[in-house]
Amino acid sequence: MTDPREPGAASEGRPDGVGSSDGDPRPRARRRAVLAGVAVGVLALDAVLLAWAEMAWLTLRVGASGLPLPLAALVAALTTPVLVLGADAVRPGSRAPLVPLGAWTLTVLVAGLWSPAGAGVLPPDWRAVLLLGAGVVPGALVMSWRSARHRVREARDTTDVAGG
Repeated sequence: MTDPREPGAASEGRPDGVGSSDGDPRPRARRRAVLAGVAVGVLALDAVLLAWAEMAWLTLRVGASGLPLPLAALVAALTTPVLVLGADAVRPGSRAPLVPLGAWTLTVLVAGLWSPAGAGVLPPDWRAVLLLGAGVVPGALVMSWRSARHRVREARDTTDVAGG
């Protein structure tokens, strides 16, 4: 008699475990999808926290003259593309990269322009526009670039399959 735990052992009268829950890929795919959703959610939370930190440091000034030093815009220009790439790595070819970029943009717009007390936390000058542009433009460019690469790869794969 064979041990049912051995590879190739019959399961429910079917050879090689066909029809058993051991060979069913659905639970594994479902688990992978849930983990991908959680990872994209964590990236969105990171985007919100980064947006708040960047808005807080946007008013940084240097020296006795009070020269504005918008290092927060540089941080935004570096971090939003990384968040977009991270979401694309978790779910390649999907709309997942839009989630952290949208979360960052909405946080800056809503918290920066509005608060219960009146005006938001963004300064009413060029630094606010610089922060918004430095966060959105590089993130959108990276998202567009990755989307184009996925489309080219899919087109190449379909022509390889059709031609091969």
